[in-house]
Amino acid sequence: MKHVPAPCAATLDFDAALAILAAIARPLGTESVRLAKAGRRVLAEPVHAAIDIPARDLAAMDGFAVREADLAEGLRSFAVIAAAYPGASWAGTLGKGQAVRIMTGAPMPAGADRVLMRELVTTHDDAILLDGPLPAKPHVRTRGSDTMAGSALLPAGKLLDPRALVVAAAADADRLTVWRRPRVRVIATGDELVAPGSARAAGGVPDSLSEAVLLMARQWGAAPMGAALVRDDPALLTTAAEDALETADVLVLCGGASRGDRDFAKAALAPLGLAPGFADVAIKPGKPVWFGSIGTKLVLGLPGNPTAAMTVARLFLAPLLTALGGRGVGAALPWQRAALSEDIPAAGDREAFLCAEWLDDGVRLLARQAASDQSMLARADALVRIPAHASAMPAGTPVELLRF
Repeated sequence: MKHVPAPCAATLDFDAALAILAAIARPLGTESVRLAKAGRRVLAEPVHAAIDIPARDLAAMDGFAVREADLAEGLRSFAVIAAAYPGASWAGTLGKGQAVRIMTGAPMPAGADRVLMRELVTTHDDAILLDGPLPAKPHVRTRGSDTMAGSALLPAGKLLDPRALVVAAAADADRLTVWRRPRVRVIATGDELVAPGSARAAGGVPDSLSEAVLLMARQWGAAPMGAALVRDDPALLTTAAEDALETADVLVLCGGASRGDRDFAKAALAPLGLAPGFADVAIKPGKPVWFGSIGTKLVLGLPGNPTAAMTVARLFLAPLLTALGGRGVGAALPWQRAALSEDIPAAGDREAFLCAEWLDDGVRLLARQAASDQSMLARADALVRIPAHASAMPAGTPVELLRF
């Protein structure tokens, strides 16, 4: 008689599973990289200013550098004796009744402590005349007015986005200590899978997940290391996983996570020393998701159905990678709230993370929520979190959601 697997009632909820993942995933270690290679990396050590910023008094406007004392005495006419530019300052000392033509960012001449904007003066040959009242601002960026040498500018754990790179470069940092990026490999399992582009000639189903999962890994700070297609053969899967883990920190298995006759991803990794973290989570879609470790390497098993797999990857792979990369799981899960634009029915017995569109008038669940529906992913830009056993919700009800 054919064996029928016993039904599995998942009792572990999403938050509990995430807590297990967070307890296991720890930053991978640090490395020093050049500033030019530090973009999108995560700081492991804070960045301190190596110099005063600015390093000396600078003109904050185009105009003429003069002495405040001359203006206090009522002097309104000045002889222009030189010019100063950023990177080409005037080396002399300003005397009484003298002015230096100066550009924004140029160092202030010795003796000068105010810039008269060009709009406030008239020029006559090599002299200027202040026409109107004196502005309250001196239009000078004084030395260290932005920050002083030794000040902490960027904290550990900061993602080095373009704005942070501005600050790091201004601090005169040429190298930064960052967390190592997790290296990710993907294995897609299934006799039916073929490389995209070959299904028309060879038959079968295009592998739609491998490159998408690798791209998601890159988006969340990982270094993608490639993917492999493996048939539904435990021995082949064991060998492929062993090879992948030689260079990867994280192995993502797409498929083989359910309880069918050929769903043996976890069993195939047992000979490699797989230590389970969790399996079968009470969420919809994606209940078959599982997570474990092999030595210091981590393994995440995704369902084979595309929408379920991408939903689970967003909920578990993204926070796994931010934790390994030094930012913690929360960096990948910035939950927000928005109002439903349409009524939704009562929920089932599992917490649901449903594909939705975030529109100007609120968030709208997509009509089809099948775990295998791939076309829906083209429109989904958010996951709406619906608690288990939630009552029907009318339009206007605020819900939690996550950018997909």
